[in-house]
This record gives sequence, structure tokens and C-alpha cells, in this order.
Amino acid sequence: MLSSRHLLGLYGVPKKDIELILDTAKTFREIIERPIKKVPTLQGKTVVNLFFESSTRTRISFELAEKRLSADVLNFSASTSSLTKGETLKDTVRNIEAMKIDMVVIRHSAAGSPHYLTQLIEANVINAGDGTHEHPTQALLDMYTIREKIGKLEGLNVCIVGDISHSRVAMSNIFGLITMGANVAVCGPKTMIPKDLEKLGVTVFTNIDDAIKFADVLNILRIQLERGAASNFPSLREYHRLYGVTKERLLKSKKEILIMHPGPINRGVELASDIADGSNSVILEQVTNGVAVRMAVLYLIGTRSENN
Repeated sequence: MLSSRHLLGLYGVPKKDIELILDTAKTFREIIERPIKKVPTLQGKTVVNLFFESSTRTRISFELAEKRLSADVLNFSASTSSLTKGETLKDTVRNIEAMKIDMVVIRHSAAGSPHYLTQLIEANVINAGDGTHEHPTQALLDMYTIREKIGKLEGLNVCIVGDISHSRVAMSNIFGLITMGANVAVCGPKTMIPKDLEKLGVTVFTNIDDAIKFADVLNILRIQLERGAASNFPSLREYHRLYGVTKERLLKSKKEILIMHPGPINRGVELASDIADGSNSVILEQVTNGVAVRMAVLYLIGTRSENN
């Protein structure tokens, strides 16, 4: 059983909880390969997806996971809600909970929003990304993918490349991977790496070739232009020249490196197309695994009180 009734981030989450989620996801990964992919695990439970930011992969992945667990699913759109009339988040979620829902999956631009929700409602809360804070299920699916492809997490050298400052994916990966015993590094321009990151036990590279030399796994992040990241370097062309992961750079390392990306990809910026589509890329596998991992999280949280 998980130690918490919510999943708000991976900071402070014990190793046994992460292992339980990854092991449970393996079972659900086998289920979604079957001709009949639906199981009655969350039948009778109602899950609301509260997405206040644009999303494709995460929103669809959660919705699919919920439906495959036979939950009743409600999708909330901020643009067509009473929020446009001035209603507060507090009143919105309290009104939704009054409809007797069991779980809330929330994505919001404000860091700390999922934690705020836990103070307002009794339903279980799952963080689908809050500002530049955390994105725990993305990190869990990344760890699951690495473990399935390489067979372990402990002792691996994993480097997260790109826009670290604006990335909730980076922070959840750092917390989770360190807990699981991996050696974690980041690489990017100094202007895109938070100060004092080394205090978390992270190695910092500012040269991409040094990062590639270190890495068994490269998890490459998108430049988040919508969060003002473009002001941190001269141009996208210059960023690709200095930090883009290319075939030429990988060939110099003379070793097999697993290539990951949470998506969406800016092709020709952080990652060359031939690498994104190459044999070492597990980007599409991450998407498939995301459904299994989110099924595992929903199942473990949704049935936690029943198993208590």
C-alpha cells in the first residue's frame, strides 16, 4: 500500500512506494497488450480531470487509463467553465466535489495547486503537472521505461538535457531517480540551470559532449518557449549548435545511449529527427508506458482506503 493517499510529487516519496508503482505498472502494461484491455478495478469510482493548461499526451493518457480501469470519467475545461465568469478555483473544486467524486487529476500553471486542493476536498488528488514544480507521473513512466529497457535504475548514469529551470519533468525525475539510486546529471546553458542544484546531489554539465560521455541515458527536454525560455539563449539555431543531441555527437561516444523525451519534441532544436526516430529512441514507448503507469497510480490510490 502507498504511504500517501495523494500523489503530489516525488520529493520525499519513499523508495518502496516508487517500486510498488513500477511493479504494479508492469502488470497493467501486460493488460493493455491484450485484445480486451479493460478491467473492472475502479468500477463505481468517479475521476475528474481538471486541466487548466493545454495538454495532449498527459490528458489523453490519464483519461485512457481511467477508462481502462472502468472508472466514470469527467473532463473539465477551464475555458468553458464558470472560471471565465470570475469563479475561484476553491469554489469550482468544492462544487465539483459536491457531486460526490472520488479522485481529481489536476494540471495547473501555479506551483502548489495540487497541494492546495488537498486542503479543500476529501477526494484523492493526483498531480498531472503544476507550474515548474513537479510532474510525478511523467518521471514514474520515465523510470519505468528505463528499468524495462536496461533492467535497473540503481547505479545508472542518467543525464537530463535542456531547459531545467522551467521543467517540472526535470525536478520529478531528479527526486525519483536519486531515491532509486541512479547517478543524476543535468546539462544545459548556465542560464537554464537553477542555482544550487548540486545540493540535491546532481552533477551539472554545461558542455553537451561531456554529458554524453557521462550518460547511459539521455532524457532530453523541450525548450519551453511559452514560459519565456527563449530569453536565455541567442537563438534556436545557436541552441541546437551548442546543445542539440545529434547523430555526430552520439557517434563520438562510441557507446549505446538510451534516448528519451517527454514530448512534444522541437525537432532540429533539442533533438535531431534521425535520433528521435532512431533505434536507441524509446520516445513512443514512453507514451505507451505512460498509460500503464497512470493505471497503476490510479489503482493504488483509488483502492488504498479499501485495502487499509
